[in-house]
Amino acid sequence: MEITLGTTADVDAVVDQWVDLAGDQQAHGSHLLASENRTAIREAVLQRVVADGLLVAREGETLVGFAMVAMERGRYEQRTARGLVENIYVRPDYRREGIGSELLRAGEAALAEKGADVVALEVMAENESAREFYADHGYAPHRIELEKSTENDTL
Repeated sequence: MEITLGTTADVDAVVDQWVDLAGDQQAHGSHLLASENRTAIREAVLQRVVADGLLVAREGETLVGFAMVAMERGRYEQRTARGLVENIYVRPDYRREGIGSELLRAGEAALAEKGADVVALEVMAENESAREFYADHGYAPHRIELEKSTENDTL
């Protein structure tokens, strides 16, 4: 297995895998639509290629996973430079082989090289296996997002 920077030749495969990722996350409560966002994610993947923020994992000629990383850019000045792991995905038939861990380490290293003091990521609250994976890699809750339906009668 090899992890390299993604190129424009990888974009279609990464977009397909992102659509799979978004579909999988719906089981954990994600509101994000999968195939309906194909055009938007294609643009985002291309932007990451240009910014050296797309990492791909290959087993031979097969693209088996990817990570998208970027430095956080906000309108507020902060005490620390935050790198973001925006997406990480490994095809189901290649999971539990350490590929996700390698992608995460490569993403963290790329962000550190870009000046990140800390690395942040988001995970669905109901996705226990992902939360355990990130905890095993030293990630801890920093900020918690809460949500409430407007259909609730307690408004």
